[in-house]
Amino acid sequence: MKLWLLRHARVTLEPGLCYGASDVPADPALTLDAARHWAFRVPDAAHWRVSGLRRARQLAEAIRTLRPALPQALTDTRLNEMDFGHWELQPWDGIPRPAFDAWMNDFAHHRFGGAESTQMLLDRVDAALVDLLGSGCSEAVWVTHAGVIRAATYLVQGGERPIRDVGRWPGEAPEPGGGLCLEW
Repeated sequence: MKLWLLRHARVTLEPGLCYGASDVPADPALTLDAARHWAFRVPDAAHWRVSGLRRARQLAEAIRTLRPALPQALTDTRLNEMDFGHWELQPWDGIPRPAFDAWMNDFAHHRFGGAESTQMLLDRVDAALVDLLGSGCSEAVWVTHAGVIRAATYLVQGGERPIRDVGRWPGEAPEPGGGLCLEW
């Protein structure tokens, strides 16, 4: 199985804001640049899924505009970015240190911002992966977000559940507009 994980382009918000589940748009010019990069690299007959958030849908639609013969991407909200609750659209450097400490001390189960825990994100990404494996396809493309890409990478590489600590979480994710391909 090959899973192409594409990250939306940079958003139009000012830098430094927390915007996980917030439905903010991506920069149109950067989305087009990313679409041009990926449109002829992704496989022709892949199983396509896209996050329900606008910034990911923009990239999926731009790729399909460049390659209309590609399958329509189906929306799967399990591919949405993590919900940071009341920290959404707040400056990262304005979030109190004790809030981060609480999350890091219980990385699996603490609901940073009160909405969603890392384990909840892992569980929904795992459910999407199980469905993908059951689909019978050999290649898939997910247009999604950094958190989902990290979660999928962690799971495909055999990460334990629940995740024990932040040190086990993949530190790297593609830059906005970037992507990677997992094989297993």
